[in-house]
Amino acid sequence: MGKIYRYECRRLLWNQFFVGLIAVLLCYGALVLRDATILGVSHTAPFSPWSFGDYLCRMLPLLWIGALFFLTFFTSNKARRAAALTEAAPMRPARYTLARCAAAFTGTVMLALLCIVEAAVFYGRMFGWYDWESLVFPALVTLLPPLVFALGSGWLLGRLKPWLLYVWMAAPVLLAVLPLPEVLGLWDGSFFTAYPLTLEGLDPAFTLPGPMVMAQLLLLAAGAVLLALGERSGAAKQKSSW
Repeated sequence: MGKIYRYECRRLLWNQFFVGLIAVLLCYGALVLRDATILGVSHTAPFSPWSFGDYLCRMLPLLWIGALFFLTFFTSNKARRAAALTEAAPMRPARYTLARCAAAFTGTVMLALLCIVEAAVFYGRMFGWYDWESLVFPALVTLLPPLVFALGSGWLLGRLKPWLLYVWMAAPVLLAVLPLPEVLGLWDGSFFTAYPLTLEGLDPAFTLPGPMVMAQLLLLAAGAVLLALGERSGAAKQKSSW
């Protein structure tokens, strides 16, 4: 399976689409850092976990779209026609599906890391600030659950109808303009701008309320379950075609 995973990673990451996506992410990230993050949010420092989390929420729609675009390499009609070659190989279909999901997850993680590194470089050059360990937890709780959910739900939707992936790309954009409950404040960034004002001190420590922790854990679990369902459905389709 390792060879399949490496092949799929090369196919996803060694192409003009990936290079173009990186360019768009870095350019947009630079604009966000220079125009919004540098001012800080809710009277906190630009390099505080709150301002950093606000930056990540602004980047999340592009990361979501990037994750779903990776899946189009495996769910398009062209990819389905090419599946006839893999079906003839003496290997369980689930292993192919797992390798492809792992490759898509790898590409998504790389995009997220590029956004994080860009912010870290910005903080170092602009403020001489290098306490990057304090940004690990905000990055995990902000990005990991929605991106895993994007991959899981996108994989299942793409298996049903490839065009549903393109419709699903608009989900974070719509959520950003819709009034969401406080427990979903990590989706539209309202949590990072409103919650610090309820805490004591000028630059309070980063904390998450219990209901929001549960919401993020449920989102992460839902993404994992949907990914498993998509893997089983894909393997079952390949197996039935034999």
